[in-house]
Amino acid sequence: MQAFGVYVRPLLEFSSQVWSPHHKYLIVESVQRFFTKRLSGLRGLFYCERLNILGSQTLECRRLINDLTLCYKILYGLCDTSLSINLSNSVTRGSCLKLVKPTCSSDIRKYFFTSRVIDVWNCLSDDSVKSPSISVSKKRLSGVKFDRFLTVTE
Repeated sequence: MQAFGVYVRPLLEFSSQVWSPHHKYLIVESVQRFFTKRLSGLRGLFYCERLNILGSQTLECRRLINDLTLCYKILYGLCDTSLSINLSNSVTRGSCLKLVKPTCSSDIRKYFFTSRVIDVWNCLSDDSVKSPSISVSKKRLSGVKFDRFLTVTE
C-alpha cells in the first residue's frame, strides 16, 4: 500500500481541484479497487472492507478533502490565486463562514471548483472551518463523514 501511495496515488490526484470528475463512469476509483484486491489476504473482501483494513479512503473522498483544503487556503489567504469565493452575511446553521453559491446555467460552471465545494463547506462545523492551521484543518476533515456528497460508497 505504501508503493501505491508513493507511485500511483499522486498521478491520480494531481490537479484534482482543476479536474474532478462528476460522472460516475469518469471516477478513477477502479485503479485503487484493482490494487487493493491484489493485496494478499484481501482478495475476497468488499472494497470498503479492504479500505478499512488498510486505513485508507476512497479516491473520491480524498479529492473532496483536497478541495476543502484548497478552499480553506483561499479563505485564509494562504494561497495566491485569482479565484474568488464570497462569504455570506447571514448565518443560520452550520459554521460562521458560510459561502455564497453562484447561480450556474451550465454543467461546466456547476462542477467548477468554486461551485462544487460550497455545499460541502457550508455543512462543516465551526471547529473544522475555523481551524488554527492547515494541518489541524486536514486532520479534522479526515474525521468527517462525507457520504451524502460522494457517489462512490465506502
